[in-house]
Amino acid sequence: MALDPQSLTTATPAEFVATVKTASDRELREAFAGEHREALLDAVFGRFPEQFRPEKAGDRRARIDFRVTGGPGDSSDTYAVVVDGGTCTVEKAPTLDPDLSLMAGPAEFLKLISGTGNPAMMFMMGKVKARGDLALASALANWFETPKA
Repeated sequence: MALDPQSLTTATPAEFVATVKTASDRELREAFAGEHREALLDAVFGRFPEQFRPEKAGDRRARIDFRVTGGPGDSSDTYAVVVDGGTCTVEKAPTLDPDLSLMAGPAEFLKLISGTGNPAMMFMMGKVKARGDLALASALANWFETPKA
């Protein structure tokens, strides 16, 4: 599968994971630094509501900001994943304060959400930075289905 907006939008969860797993960090960074960055991010974040498991989140409410760095001119983009009453929505360029804020480059972000990276190691090595409710960070993995490639 190619790293393009159309492929990421139509890929099955397993195909998405396989793509992240087989792409090099350089390929991931380059794809998310180019002209299709916004469409790629929209496609990736569009998967969150589909992968959400409301039975695992219960009645929890949480606002998680993901700041993805590595954009053109060293820019970053922020999306909020909002869990509320058994629903999951995504906000582009959120304005409300999050319960948890995560920041990572494109390769680390994709590895984190696809389950192909080691979250504890990425945090310890400073590849993923977190601010806010850190207990929420560990609960997140259970709230979203991470398919195996």
